[in-house]
Amino acid sequence: MNDTRRTRSVLGALIVAALVLITVDYRGGENSPLRGLRDLGAAVFGPVERASAAVVRPVGNTFDAITDAPDQRRRAERLERENQRLRERIRAGAIDAGRARQLDRLLGTAGIGGYKIVAAQVISAGQGFEDTVTLDVGSSSGVRRDMTVMSADGLVGRVTRVGPATATVLLATDAASSVGARLEDTKEIGIVTGRGRRGLGDGGATPMRFQLLDANATLKVGQRLVTLGSQGDSPYVPGVPIGVVDRIDRPEGGLSRTAHIRPFARFTSLDVVAVVVAPPKSDPRDAVLPPRPAPPPSPSPTVSPSVSPSPHKTVKAKRKREG
Repeated sequence: MNDTRRTRSVLGALIVAALVLITVDYRGGENSPLRGLRDLGAAVFGPVERASAAVVRPVGNTFDAITDAPDQRRRAERLERENQRLRERIRAGAIDAGRARQLDRLLGTAGIGGYKIVAAQVISAGQGFEDTVTLDVGSSSGVRRDMTVMSADGLVGRVTRVGPATATVLLATDAASSVGARLEDTKEIGIVTGRGRRGLGDGGATPMRFQLLDANATLKVGQRLVTLGSQGDSPYVPGVPIGVVDRIDRPEGGLSRTAHIRPFARFTSLDVVAVVVAPPKSDPRDAVLPPRPAPPPSPSPTVSPSVSPSPHKTVKAKRKREG
């Protein structure tokens, strides 16, 4: 019991003494009478404190790293997701900008021809024996069977099957496709037929052929064709650009002539197209055809500079005449 009281008394005295020393040292500042004692304590215990910190700090850092790892990982994953969203937004913006340009051209083409259209996007291509694509519009948008489908460049095909929200288009390149066509200049008519997949992107081969009904009519490479139009404007409305005569086959005993056609529409990269839901009030004839490219400028003739005779030769020739 006495030891306990004595210990408490000593501890209390030490605490009071420590408080007194701290107060005196704090109020004295730089002129404190205890400055020497403070410097001595720093010199004695400073190395011990630094050594302890050197041992404890790595352990603390490791502990902090372990405890913070889940938060850091979640933060990294969140940043990665945000970056992915930004990249997708940039790509979507570029795609949307390209489709907006296509749609603008498509509306311009339809306006020239007087066609009432429903814009659509190609969402898939047929994998069977037919050359077909599927559009993201259907009967709910006013689309019906046997309607003309076109792109900003030219004829794409005709609608063959319709659902509430989708439609299937038989491309003009399909082997079963047959389109009445008319030449731009001579107004001669004929039939454009597809050649199937073998004519697409195949070493210069063309995916369409044009059979001229009059074997004696003029047919030249570079002539352009538009749709003749069907009875009742179904399945083809008139005046839609089809393509250009690429080369002509020699007739072999037949009464008609055949030409290979390079189409205006890019069938291997169809994206934004239009379904013609109402025909024009009058046949646009050749108005929808794109302007012909300007011919390249002819090279100007090169004039050779005249070479003047030297004075020595002139004097010599003059003397020879006088002699």
